[in-house]
Order: sequence, then C-alpha cells, then structure tokens
Amino acid sequence: MPCGIIRSLCQYETNKLVRIQSVRLGSMKWSLNGFILLFICILMLWNRKYQEFDLVVSSVTTKVKGVAQTHLPGVGDAVWDVVDYSGTTAQNKNSFFVVTNVIITKSQRQGKCPEVPPKASLCRTDRDCEKGAWYQQSHGIQTGSCVRFDVLRKTCEVSAWCPIETKTSPPRPALLAAAENFTVLIKNNIRFPAFNYIRRNILPPMNDVYLRSCQRGNDSLCPIFRLGDIVQQAGEKFSEMAVEGGVIGILIKWDCNLDPLMLSCLPKYSFRRLDEKESNKTLFPGLNFRYAKYNTVNGVEERTLYKAFGIRFDVMVFGQAGKFSFMQLIIYIGSTLSYYALTTILIDWLIGTSCYSAEVGEDYFQRKVEPVPDKEKCIICVSYVDENNIRLVRRSRKKSLQDVKPICVQPRKEDAGHLRAVLSLLDHSTESTSECKPKPDPRTCRPAWCKCDSCTPSSVPQEELCCRQSRGVCITSSSVFEQLVLRRSLLEAILLYQDPLSPPVDQHQTAALRHCAYRQYISWRFGVLPNDTYPAIPRCCVWRVREEYQSPDGRYSGFRPTRMASRQACTNGDL
Repeated sequence: MPCGIIRSLCQYETNKLVRIQSVRLGSMKWSLNGFILLFICILMLWNRKYQEFDLVVSSVTTKVKGVAQTHLPGVGDAVWDVVDYSGTTAQNKNSFFVVTNVIITKSQRQGKCPEVPPKASLCRTDRDCEKGAWYQQSHGIQTGSCVRFDVLRKTCEVSAWCPIETKTSPPRPALLAAAENFTVLIKNNIRFPAFNYIRRNILPPMNDVYLRSCQRGNDSLCPIFRLGDIVQQAGEKFSEMAVEGGVIGILIKWDCNLDPLMLSCLPKYSFRRLDEKESNKTLFPGLNFRYAKYNTVNGVEERTLYKAFGIRFDVMVFGQAGKFSFMQLIIYIGSTLSYYALTTILIDWLIGTSCYSAEVGEDYFQRKVEPVPDKEKCIICVSYVDENNIRLVRRSRKKSLQDVKPICVQPRKEDAGHLRAVLSLLDHSTESTSECKPKPDPRTCRPAWCKCDSCTPSSVPQEELCCRQSRGVCITSSSVFEQLVLRRSLLEAILLYQDPLSPPVDQHQTAALRHCAYRQYISWRFGVLPNDTYPAIPRCCVWRVREEYQSPDGRYSGFRPTRMASRQACTNGDL
C-alpha cells in the first residue's frame, strides 16, 4: 500500500487535446485571442490593475467670509458678520453652518403666561389644568389656572419665558438671502500611510495673491467656494433653500497615481443635497435650531430668542492612491488567463452549429470527449448460444451473473468486416483441426447455475456464467468453436495481421494466443458491442481456452471489465 501511494505521487497528469487542421478555425482562434489580449490590456491600464492601492486619511478645516445687512421685524436694521451667522453654534467635524433665516421673539422674562395652542389642550376651567404638569411640546410647567389666550380661546397658564414664541413659519423670502455671496475656504490635508505620501488641496504654487483672485469658474482647483455656486451645482436654488434650511454635501475625491512616470494627485470637487427637500415628504423639513442673547433691564434678566434656519455644509473626503506592484500585476495576469477559455467555448459552439456539417461536429466531439463509465455500476453484455439476442445486465458483486435479470435485450449486430477477414485467413490456413480436449469429468460437482455441464466453479459472481440459458450441449463442443476460437494457426495469423512486424509467438508465450482467442469469441458471439458495455465470456469457454493455451505459472487474471486490448497488452498478460 505505501509503495502504491509513493508511485501515485510520482505521476504526472495532463489534459488530452484535439488538434484540428483548419485555416479558418486557426485564424478565428488567433483573432479571438488577440481581441481578448487587447481587452485585458485596456482593462488593466484603465483600472490600474497593476498597482497596489491605499485609502486616504484626511482632515478638513473651513473658514467662512462675508457680511450682510438685514431688517429684522421689531429690531430694525442689523449687520450680520461671520460670528453672527456661523459662530453662534459649535461647528461639527468636517462641517460648517451658515444662518439664512430667523424668527425673533424679543424681551422674554421669567414669568407666567398662557400656553400657545396647540402645544396644550384648550381648557374651560381650572380643573382642566393640572398643576406641575408638563408635556413634550410644552414651553413651561402648568400652574393649574385656566386663562384667556385670545378673545375666543383659553389655555392653561404655564411658568416659562414670557411672552412665548408664537410664530412657527419662517419669513419668505429669507432674511439672510445675501448669504448666497458668502465664500468659504476649504483646507484639506490628506495622507496615504502605505506610501508615506502627504498632500493638501492648497497646492504649493498657490500663494496669497492667487487665493485672493482665484475663481472657481476659471480654475477648478481653486479652494475658495461661493455658497450660491455650491448650492447651484448641487441642483438647488439658494433663495428657496435659505427659507427652511437644509444639508449640502461637499465631496472631495482624490484619485492619485504615484508612479514616477505618471505622477498625478489632484482633488475633484462635487456637490449634492443630502436631506429631503420636499416639505410634504417629511414632518420636520429643513434645518433649524434656537439660541438666545441675554441682557439685564432694570435689574431683571431678559433674553431675545432666535430660531435660526440655515444650511449645513458637510465636507466628505474619499479616494485612493495607487503605485506599481509586481505582485499585483502577476495576480491580475493569473486571474485573466481564464478569459482565453472563451475562445474554446465559442469555437466549440460554432462547430456544433450549422457552420459545419453534423458529421464533422459529431466526429469532433467523439474525439474530444471520452466517456468513462463507473465500473462499479458497469453494463455487461451476455450472449447465450440458444438465443439470438444480447442481454444487458448490471454488474453484481453478490448475485451470480447467470441469475441477474437483464435491464434490456438488444438484437445482435454482426461485424461483417471482421467475419470476412477471419474467414479469409481460415481458408488460407492448412493446419488441421486441433484434437478435441477431453471434457471435464462428469462426476465432478457442477455449479447450480451451469446449464451445459461443462462449467467449473468460481468464487467470483461475475464469472458465474454459462454459455446457455436452458439445458443443452455446450458451445465448446462445436466444430465452429474449434475453428474460430481455438485454431492456433488462425490466431497466429490474426496477431500478424494486427502487427505484421511482431516476432512469431513461441510455445511458451501463450498469453497473446489466449487473449486473442477471447477476442475471437467476443467478435463471433457479440458482433458490434453497444456503447459503454463490456462482454462477459462464459465460464465453460474460458476453461476450454485455458486448457488449450495454458499459462506457464498457472495464474490467470480473471474477469475484468475492459474494452479490446492491444497485442502488446495481451503479450504482457493484461486484459
């Protein structure tokens, strides 16, 4: 067993190829291979598959500039600078906020006042109001009194900053519509750790003079952006978006090639709106928050409440850098070699279609595909002398072959060419018929499956087969069996006919004659075998051939499902 394992490890296996001599198919093959090679090269260069990539690591800082003057109801004219419209709220990471609209509630003091409907349920008496209660939408804590809100309605009184904010809808048009002309300077520093490469969007040639004069309309690398242009390139109108606010995304993409001959690493900017802009598709459209400015009047603390609407700009940086890698190139080449199988698939399809005749296609696929059936479930052919048909049975390891029921019965097809050749050789042979060997002693115990009283017992179920289905005379007693199967001169002539340059068979080399006799019996009794089937020779016939051409050492291989063997294999003793 160990020797067999070692021998199997020292073997090499390769695929079987079929070569077709055809100018048309050869030209088509090289044309398709050339097209596939061109496609692979274009794909490799376009997607830079020969490079190793690393993702960007980024940091962003912004600086907003601009001043606007607005008229606030109840306040008058007011000037808004960067502290007013952008510094009133803490800036989030990689984002900045600009106020575009506002609702102002002046002179609020701590006190008691009626709640604003519909923040609280309307009431009729004090019993409808619970002292100390508050609700999620309340502006304060209920005092337990029901007071008049206006001429027609009463609401529960609350302790809160009074007067309570009553206006909910922002002004139209937006009070700070002039923010459209504000500008923002975006400073983006990036790094690719795998290549230790550092870059920023403010390039080395960009000095103070350049930054004061650059415009995005003429220079796509200018890091200073006008807010109105950002919103416009996002597909929105600044005047409409400024009323309720929203969220705009500023996308910076870095797609860097760090190969020395093609060094390129420049940012590309794009813009899009990130929030839902349709008021009827969301409960709380836009973006707003509240803040207050406090002061003291006559020793009493007051505040001015601002509900600010505005636009938040989120700066998002993504990208990658690539650099040549021999390992990545080898991996890509290996992964694309499978594309060449498309040539074989296409040509095989063309051969199987009407482009070629059916005979050519059938012959090609027969040569290309060699079916190998499962020997554990192989189909065995059985031919009885008292029947003119061939039985096809499944191989069984437990049941005698004589007793196995056939899966089907087919008529026998004569091999006319082989029969004429054998008869021709038989006519030219002058050797007399060999003496009839004595039959086995009839007193010897015969197996139950034997019908001709000439079979010997066997321990292998596949060899338990008689020449007859019903009781009668054995086929080995026939003179035709002696002439076609056992005649030595005929067998030697057949071997020379198959291999004219082979040396004559001597008296001790009986394996070739024995196996040639087996083939003679198969051709005589089976004719043309069905595809993927194996013939089984009756036990009595095998015994008679072995008696005529005995093995010097008395050892025989026994039944093995196989096709016709060559003369060299017969000489070596292989079936």
